[in-house]
Order: sequence, then C-alpha cells, then structure tokens
Amino acid sequence: MKRLFKILFLPKELYELIINRITFYRKSITYSNFPQIQGVVLITGRGSIRFGHSVKLNSSRRSNPIGGDNKLIIDLGTNGKLNIGSNSGLSNCTIVCHSSVNIGEYVKIGGSVKIYDTDFHHLNATDRANPETDQPKQKPVKIGNHVFIGAHSIILKGVSIGNNSIIGAGSVVTKNVNENEIWAGNPAKLIKKID
Repeated sequence: MKRLFKILFLPKELYELIINRITFYRKSITYSNFPQIQGVVLITGRGSIRFGHSVKLNSSRRSNPIGGDNKLIIDLGTNGKLNIGSNSGLSNCTIVCHSSVNIGEYVKIGGSVKIYDTDFHHLNATDRANPETDQPKQKPVKIGNHVFIGAHSIILKGVSIGNNSIIGAGSVVTKNVNENEIWAGNPAKLIKKID
C-alpha cells in the first residue's frame, strides 16, 4: 500500500519527467542528451524528431508566463522531419511539421510562437470541401543559428530565417529573412540590419 501511495503522489517534476521519457521512447525521438524539459510536451503524429545537445523545452505556464499557451505542442505529419539544433530553447510554442522544420543552434523561440510548414487545407474552396482533394501545400521551414523569435509570432510555410536574425513579438513572417536582420509586423517587414 505504501508503494502505491508513493506512485500516486509523485512530485510533479518526476511525474512530468516520466511522461516525457515515455513519449520520447514511444515516438522514437533521437537526441544527443535528453532535453531539459519543464512541463509535459505534447507530441502527435508519426514523423521524426531529432534534438541536438543541451536543448531546453518549456511546456508549462510556470516555466514561462509570457504567452497564452500552456504547453509546447509538436504535430508531425507522417513524413514530417523536425530537427532542433544544440543549445536551443523553445517556450510553450506550437510546431506543425508535415514536411520539414529545421531549427538551428542557439535559437530562442518565445512563448506562444507558431511555426507551420503547411497550409492545413487546400486554398480552392471546391477542393477544400472534398476530403479526397483537400491536399494542402507544404514547404519546409528553415531557421538559422542564433535566431531569436519573439512571443506570439507566426512563421509560415516556406520561410527561411537567416543566422543571427531577430523576429519582433507578434510578427507574421511570410517571406524569407536574410542573415543579421530585424523583422517585425503583420506581415513582417525589414526594420533594420544588425551590424
């Protein structure tokens, strides 16, 4: 009975670690060393995920109060490939990866950021109404090294963000961002170059 009591009343952090380890095992996620995770990461789908070393994942309101989302959510399509580089950190964001999302090293992704490599539905109304023809467009997303993406930003399919660039909070990025640039707005536009 004491053992059952101990199992039922595990400290929250230990419970979360166990759930994350089971999820990573079941999804065959590869990593250099197990990411530092606060909270429970929600991962759906059958694609592949690879983490570099020293990755930090915040997936709870207590780990990062900025942003409206309570969890880090990763939705993988059958052929989706998500790579997250070493020393990167993600906070309560959503990544939808049906094709390919590649996040570089030393990247900081703020609370409630959304990264989508798909349109989700066909743009033509007739095709969208029929499940057999509702085939959305997909294009890879590439985020370079040392990039910072501010809270509540949205990165859309086909976007490439160059090394050392910054995306201002609340931006909607629809075009490629060159290296060493600051972009912000809806739609995001070049604000200035970084020296």
